[in-house]
Amino acid sequence: MSVVTGALPSGPGWNLKATLYHAGAKGVGALDALGCKVVAMRTVAVDKNLIPKRSVLFIKETVGLKMPDGSVHDGYWYASDAGSAIKGKRIDLYTGKNAGSMGAVRSLNLASLTAVKVGDFEGCPPG
Repeated sequence: MSVVTGALPSGPGWNLKATLYHAGAKGVGALDALGCKVVAMRTVAVDKNLIPKRSVLFIKETVGLKMPDGSVHDGYWYASDAGSAIKGKRIDLYTGKNAGSMGAVRSLNLASLTAVKVGDFEGCPPG
């Protein structure tokens, strides 16, 4: 929820198909495409031709998901990664350390998520 208005961010965005990835999977390293540490339930891989790297995205369907620390997800993700299969209206959500970390996100309809760009970030995404 927006701290200022109490309303969910809205505006122009994208309807996207999502996939999930985790540490330990083939081809997944500890750093994102910016050279920053990947952050569970915050890092998202994007096609930079559609969504610029360093974008802060609000994905409303992820609000309320359980975070690794037990807190509740606020819907904000950081576009700091890329992948060879991430083309067009596709994103890849980083869930954490192993395949078990994907459980909370698997309840979503990954065929249709709504992402809105709500800003940009400098440096590395907050961890």
